[in-house]
Amino acid sequence: MNRNSTKLLKDDLYRYEGDRSRRWRVKLKYLFFVPGFTYTFFFRRASAARNALTRAFWSVPLQVTRYITHIQIPVGTRIGRGLRIVHFGHVVVNPSATIGENFTISQGCLIGSALGKHEGVPVIGDRVYMSANAVIIGKVNIGNDVMIAPGALVNFDVPDNSVVIGNPGQVIPRESSPTAKYIVFPVK
Repeated sequence: MNRNSTKLLKDDLYRYEGDRSRRWRVKLKYLFFVPGFTYTFFFRRASAARNALTRAFWSVPLQVTRYITHIQIPVGTRIGRGLRIVHFGHVVVNPSATIGENFTISQGCLIGSALGKHEGVPVIGDRVYMSANAVIIGKVNIGNDVMIAPGALVNFDVPDNSVVIGNPGQVIPRESSPTAKYIVFPVK
């Protein structure tokens, strides 16, 4: 595994525990007993594989973890540093989506493609918090410091420093970051 992917994993773990994430006991706890991080670990390893044999090796535990956790983030999906999967269960991300740094996702979320007016896949900025059962679909741009409320449907562009609530979604602009309290231990 290359240095860059090792750094990604350290940054992902940092999002859960901050400076405590450097301890071996914490690393082992999260690898074996926190399903969201376990999935992230195998996802990063498989995505960083330099050849088909190594990718196949890491894809086996990733597939097992996928069946256990019901998290479906395909190998190679572009996700920045500091991924945090808060609760596991029925998380689906389109492999063509682009996600920025310090992204937090909860259970029941979908980041997917659409046909028609918004044909394509989402581009998500930095410090985005996606709450339970939220859906982002289509070729939309989600700005930085955006909170997607539980159950919200987003199929439109969202500016920076906003909250999206409801189905259909409604944007509520904020003067400052609505995610500042929710993005715990952000990587810098």
